[in-house]
Amino acid sequence: MKHLRINLLTVLKVSLRALRTNKVRSILTTLGIIIGVAAVISLIALTQGAKKMINQQLTSLGGKSLYVNPGKWSIGVQKDAINLTNNDVNAIEELLVVKYASPILDFGGKVIWGNKSWFTAIVGTSPDFVFINDWYPERGVFFNNEDITNIEQVCVIGTTVANSLFGNINPIGQLIRINKSSFKVIGVMNTLGQTTSGRDQDDLVIIPYTTYQKRIIGSNSVDKIFVSVTSPEKLNIADLQIKDLLRQRHNIGTGEEDSFYIKSQYGIVQKIFSISSIMGILLGSIASISLVVGGIGIMNIMLVSVSERTKEIGIRMAVGAKEKDILGQFLAEAIVLSLAGGLLGTVLGIVVSKIASSLSGWPSIISFESILLAFGFSATIGIFFGIYPARKASKLNPIEALRYE
Repeated sequence: MKHLRINLLTVLKVSLRALRTNKVRSILTTLGIIIGVAAVISLIALTQGAKKMINQQLTSLGGKSLYVNPGKWSIGVQKDAINLTNNDVNAIEELLVVKYASPILDFGGKVIWGNKSWFTAIVGTSPDFVFINDWYPERGVFFNNEDITNIEQVCVIGTTVANSLFGNINPIGQLIRINKSSFKVIGVMNTLGQTTSGRDQDDLVIIPYTTYQKRIIGSNSVDKIFVSVTSPEKLNIADLQIKDLLRQRHNIGTGEEDSFYIKSQYGIVQKIFSISSIMGILLGSIASISLVVGGIGIMNIMLVSVSERTKEIGIRMAVGAKEKDILGQFLAEAIVLSLAGGLLGTVLGIVVSKIASSLSGWPSIISFESILLAFGFSATIGIFFGIYPARKASKLNPIEALRYE
């Protein structure tokens, strides 16, 4: 083992000495590897950042959520609807694939403050509503689980309702009337604006679903269940698990149609992730080409080095160097060149990705795996393209090599 360690160190020292004698050539040789590794790391970092940004945008657009609705549709008519309850919400929330589940109850009603009134959407839900929608109060707070348990008469309003009823007056702490009951305004939601269909998302009043059930409908049924899954990729799994769960809970027999339906963005999410994956593979492949070109550069330079050092090889063989010693020396030189290029390329790739991210506002995620991949690939390139010139050097005839001028 000790002899092997000494031999390897000797080979490495000889290789480094040979590379130092041709510094400019060595730098130019590694340039292809440097550019290739930098391209791989920066493109992977930007691709991963793009996926993260897409994931965030999908979340804000409902890419991680789905709706459970009672009933089934036949020629545009809803019929045979199951009665969704609070217990269904709790059961769905227990599923491992589900992150949040919130009941939704809503109707159009009049809200009154002083001598002003406004017709708006009254929504009953739970505190999980804000996490599912990634939508939070701009002023004040959202109601909490204690408000749900105590059936508190509190509400959070949208900015349209706040402007229509209160104008420039701070609505926090004011009392408004809904369905002949007084509710204390504890928060105003951030402004969302209109949907693509023209619906004003800020025109609503949100109250605890338990208060809605007690004060408005007098039962524990819910209109629909809003569910958020742990990641967009698990939408389809969540869909299947929720279907199985509700069929069991509502005794829907084998062969019977579901008396509920689930709406999600699963198809759109799959297409978006498929496109992003294809783009990642395409960009990675393009970057990898530069690594191959760098490897070819190493091979060409090493072949030139072999032809220039033929006499040196002959002398080494004459004094007892074996084929494996010559092979090891030139292969070591190729590996050192590629590893040096890999190291410099890694630094350059990190710098480029950071600069590109700051200039474009596009996030970049530099992972240890991408660095390991690029660095390992550069080492492999060095070995692969260094084998041929190394073997050519080791096969030289020592007598002919000594005669070489």
